[in-house]
Amino acid sequence: MSQKNAATEPDDDQSVLAGFVSHLIELRNRLLKSVLVVFVLFLVLFPFANDLYVLLAGPLMAKLPEGTTMIATQVIAPFFVPLKLAGFTALFIAIPYLLYQLWAFIAPGLYEHERQLVLPLVVSSTLLFYLGAAFAYFVVFPVVFGFLVATTPDGVAMMTDISEYLGFVITLFFAFGLAFEVPVATVLLVMAGIVTPEQLAEKRRYAILIAFIIGAILTPPDVLSQFMMAIPVWMLYELGILISRIAIKRRKAAEEAENTEMAADTAGIAAPEQEGGHNDSDQQAKSKLGSD
Repeated sequence: MSQKNAATEPDDDQSVLAGFVSHLIELRNRLLKSVLVVFVLFLVLFPFANDLYVLLAGPLMAKLPEGTTMIATQVIAPFFVPLKLAGFTALFIAIPYLLYQLWAFIAPGLYEHERQLVLPLVVSSTLLFYLGAAFAYFVVFPVVFGFLVATTPDGVAMMTDISEYLGFVITLFFAFGLAFEVPVATVLLVMAGIVTPEQLAEKRRYAILIAFIIGAILTPPDVLSQFMMAIPVWMLYELGILISRIAIKRRKAAEEAENTEMAADTAGIAAPEQEGGHNDSDQQAKSKLGSD
């Protein structure tokens, strides 16, 4: 008996190891595909790197006095900065594909109800990230740059370095993209049972404070940028509460419908058994009368 158990244990260990190795191979393949897609996009975008920088600098150049130009304080900056921008743009465009690869890797290990929850969250988080970046470019940049140019002291020429500008706007892009994920985070916390929509509503004043702290951390040190992030984060927090309440109602309705269906199935099974029991009793009674 002990020899049989000893022979079984190595087989179990080998199967576990084989499964682990297969997961590692799949992870490696998906990472390679992701890197390849980003690299191909980079190669496609590289010839247009200078045009991309002109587009990126548009909100600032529109606010600067006529004839003002940006400067490069490093020798390699005119080449390296557009190259860096092409890489960031490739990564930015590839986000849906990267998230798809992540979803395809984890989906087989999820239950059906978990898949139904995760897939909409992945899609909505992607759209919200792009929405946050678009909000930064079309709304925040013009206001912030207009404010900074207007507050420049007399006699001071605003000459922005192209490398510093790229770092500034990339930070704002990703900061607003991540900040717009607040509804997704809120729904996840509620659906996981960590908090309830009512608790989130009660802690609203703390959420507003945290929104301003996030704005101070993720944005440049000017007050206007912090306000322009904190206010949308607060509004998205309220949106997350609303969506969470709707999701909770739908889940309760689905659970009630499932319980009703299970009860109906149970009643349908029990009815024939009871009928069969009555028939057996009638047959026994008839047999007894016949014998009498």
